[in-house]
Amino acid sequence: MSKFELKLPRMGESVAEATLTTWLKEVGDTIEMDEPVFEIATDKVDSEVPSEVTGVLVEKLFNVDDVIRVGQTVAIIEVENGATADEALVATTEDTLSEETIAAVEDTVVIAKEMTSTAVQDYSGTERFYSPLVKNIAKQEGISLATLDTIPGTGKEGRVTKNDILAFIEGEKKSPAPVAEVKTPTAPIAEKKQVVEQPVVKPDSIANEEAKIQVADGDEVIQMTRMGKLIAKHMVDSVSTSAHVQSFIEVDVTNVVNWRNKVKDAFAKREGEKLTFTPIFMEAVAKALKKYPLMNISVNGDTVIKKKNINVGMAAALPDGNLIVPVIKNADQLNLVGMAKVVNDLAKRARENKLKPDEIQGGTYTVTNVGTFGSVFGTPIINQPQVGILALGAIRKIPSVIETSEGDFIGIRSKMYLSHSYDHRVVNGALGSMFAKYIADYLEAWDVNREV
Repeated sequence: MSKFELKLPRMGESVAEATLTTWLKEVGDTIEMDEPVFEIATDKVDSEVPSEVTGVLVEKLFNVDDVIRVGQTVAIIEVENGATADEALVATTEDTLSEETIAAVEDTVVIAKEMTSTAVQDYSGTERFYSPLVKNIAKQEGISLATLDTIPGTGKEGRVTKNDILAFIEGEKKSPAPVAEVKTPTAPIAEKKQVVEQPVVKPDSIANEEAKIQVADGDEVIQMTRMGKLIAKHMVDSVSTSAHVQSFIEVDVTNVVNWRNKVKDAFAKREGEKLTFTPIFMEAVAKALKKYPLMNISVNGDTVIKKKNINVGMAAALPDGNLIVPVIKNADQLNLVGMAKVVNDLAKRARENKLKPDEIQGGTYTVTNVGTFGSVFGTPIINQPQVGILALGAIRKIPSVIETSEGDFIGIRSKMYLSHSYDHRVVNGALGSMFAKYIADYLEAWDVNREV
């Protein structure tokens, strides 16, 4: 018998960790290959993580609500044949993870094995982040949340590292002084927290304003969902990162509307799929990204990464009011029939919360349809690490001036607005406007006799 390490898979370019929400299997359960073992949640998607092997679950290394880094081992599965657990750790981990991550995984495994079944502290009642490794050490040593909050952190954004908590424990053992002497003085803690908790996301001025909000009689206090909190942070981070600029253009889509009305019934009968406007717009965006590849980029410090693949994300509203962005991979390689099938499939499974992690990662540009809700146009926030996002406004019939060789006259036309938000750090107004204009020209020149 040998043991297989089930790790947290990659969730996307900008996703480094996820929260374990549910264990679907218990220790001792038999697991088939591709059978879900646990559920995780990120700011982008809730997803099940399947087993890569057939075997028996022999060990869980994390608890529900623990935050897990991508690449960390979450469960140990015993399989019939193969390498030993130690060999698997060396063979699979060293190829994909950094030395720091390898050490963290090994420490987590050791601590998880040494943990007893005795009652443990609850570390959920704090806004300060603690890694599963730090929590496990604190639980073993019987360190309360109040004490844990007093330990100064030397990690990123003031996080408490393994060395910080071990140094604190060692200090207590050498000098069992009164609590007042062990704790860091109150004033320095406040100063430290001001330094490390002064994120771009929520400056102290905003936090102070929020603290002044009074709840009057009859007001209803509604807790934000976990996904809602993560999306909010992602949006504020994006505004703080990118210099947002918008370009707007009005598009005459009369030809598109007339063509779709003419072919949609035959299309549905032949393909078994509805033909909406979305795949038409996605086709136009994919062609624009091919025409203007410097819109298909990401910023990495002082460098620009020009993406090889054109992967277009389409923002979709969920029943609970949150948003998710499934990605159409290699969108420029799809014809309209293929685009319609992919769009319908992703939209349906997004509403049913059945998207896989790799279906919401790797996007290089995003499209959001604000017109679905009646908005004429919008100013969307860029989906990091991308540099542009296009909002599609509502299609409306309006009186319009029509120019002909015999003179101008007023007619009824179907029109909509395109709102293009782009990162002015790397995309200037000319490129941002030309990109939107190309999409408009493509839609206005739509062939009403086109076959599909």
